[in-house]
Amino acid sequence: MITAARTNLAGLEAFDEVWLVDAEYSAQPGCRPVPICLVAKEAFTGRELRMWEDELAAAAAPPFRIDERVLFVSYAASAEFSVFHALGWPAPARILDLFVEFRAMTNGLKTPSGAGLLGALVYHGLPAMEGTEKTAMRDLAIRGGPFTAEERQALLDYCAEDVYALERLLPRMLPRIDLPRALLRGRYGWAVAAMEHRGIPIDVPMCEHLRTRWKDIQAALVAEVGARYGVFEGTTFKRKKFADWLITNNIPWPRLESGQLELNDKVFRSMAKAYPAVAELRELRSSLGQMRLFDDLAIGPDGRNRTAIMPFSARTGRNQPSNAKFIFGPSRWLRGLIKPGPGMAIAYLDYGQQEFGIAAALAGDGAMAEAYRSGDPYLAFGKQAGAIPPEGTKKTHAGERALFKACVLAVQYGMGEEALADRIGQPVDTAKRLLRLHRETYPAFWRWSQAAVDRAMLLGRLETVFGWPIHVGPSVDPVKGANARSLANFPCQAHGAEMLRLACCMLVEAGIGLCAPVHDAVLVEAPLATIDAEVERAQAIMAEASRIVLGGFEIGTDADVVKYPDRYMDEAGEAFWNTVTRLAGPLEGRQEC
Repeated sequence: MITAARTNLAGLEAFDEVWLVDAEYSAQPGCRPVPICLVAKEAFTGRELRMWEDELAAAAAPPFRIDERVLFVSYAASAEFSVFHALGWPAPARILDLFVEFRAMTNGLKTPSGAGLLGALVYHGLPAMEGTEKTAMRDLAIRGGPFTAEERQALLDYCAEDVYALERLLPRMLPRIDLPRALLRGRYGWAVAAMEHRGIPIDVPMCEHLRTRWKDIQAALVAEVGARYGVFEGTTFKRKKFADWLITNNIPWPRLESGQLELNDKVFRSMAKAYPAVAELRELRSSLGQMRLFDDLAIGPDGRNRTAIMPFSARTGRNQPSNAKFIFGPSRWLRGLIKPGPGMAIAYLDYGQQEFGIAAALAGDGAMAEAYRSGDPYLAFGKQAGAIPPEGTKKTHAGERALFKACVLAVQYGMGEEALADRIGQPVDTAKRLLRLHRETYPAFWRWSQAAVDRAMLLGRLETVFGWPIHVGPSVDPVKGANARSLANFPCQAHGAEMLRLACCMLVEAGIGLCAPVHDAVLVEAPLATIDAEVERAQAIMAEASRIVLGGFEIGTDADVVKYPDRYMDEAGEAFWNTVTRLAGPLEGRQEC
């Protein structure tokens, strides 16, 4: 029987044991999970283990081996590892996450039933538990104890059924799994669970103060901030008045095919970066549209923001946590609620101009690499193109630098000349000239970018150095080119995701207090006495991660350190935060720093 099992799992001969594991737990928003039960089955021998909450609490380590000769298999491993962290158990050495591998197999393609365990079983033509039954059992686990004897047995059986599903799924998926790269992706599950376990420190008294006063604050915001723009009637945003304001302030604005102004938040966010005058209005509109702005934030009784990071959810492999529950999701001004506790400090470590550097490294474009290493690639681009003199600075040639920055970002986002013209508020001819200068200055980049799109169209697949793929399905229309632009952007975005994942793994494994990933940045935490040393260590690790991903090319990091009693503040949201907190009035019993 063991021989048959090993034959069925060809490719796993290097492992003495293969443990299929599932765990159930309850967790209220913002709280760490409370373990309920765990079921594990060894794939070669069929040995099965079942543990209830009291047995789990009494165990100092998992009831099975977790060394390098053992493979740990689960579906969405960060969920199981949240239980490990809650119990204080160590990490398995080798991790295979079938959720991540199913995402990799189908990324960019349509799946009939989603990317969950049921979806993977259906996709592979395997029997699966009815969705209604699974939902009922999940709801029971979320409810938490105490449980009756019948509920206890039902939860153990439900947990075991997911393990049996893994047992059916693993041999079906295994022939298509690139195991070395899959183990690297599985490693990230432990880092994700570590971040979700630690959470982000929140100023709860201020949060409660703003929550209590929110309706009054909103009315006052419209009266004060809205009056500066003149685009509201009461609390209603008026498109015609906004159009007049744009004309008065000479700001071009993207339009729909109908000719109407495009007013979604994504456009407002983009335009606020290009035109600072729009920023406060964008924050106001966003905040007015979120009546439950504070209620949705997942904050536990220990004053920390915790929510699922949702790794590998984006096509690029990036995380996609809930915009409503994650403190970095809503408007930028709200990040002022992030505040280290007494005796502690936090640091926001951000890869500088990451996508530009990645493009330079992957394309092997020497001029682009030189511009990146200058410390200001936008100014360097202008000088390389002959539009800014060699002695020019960010201060002396701010206008020209802004145009070249907009051009670089337009190329990264796949913008055409008309979109760039709208972005910079200049004629299309100016946008054409900027894009032409980019092509002439960085020809190796443009050849590489086009080759990536051609390869994807020809082979139906594009992937990173660590194997995260995008599959080109029948929906791609090479004539319209919309998907081609997305494919051109994929290498930089996906390698950025690889870099941050690897950095997170290395940071957690080095014992650094990692709180959260934020696109191309991380938030770390340490005692006041050690924060400077920890930041230095973290930056060295992030630099090493970039060199590993990019074959020796290093992406630098910027560090913003916040020490108690100060609070974190996003520069783009600081003015609005100051307005909101002033309108909210003083916080009783505490003088705001």
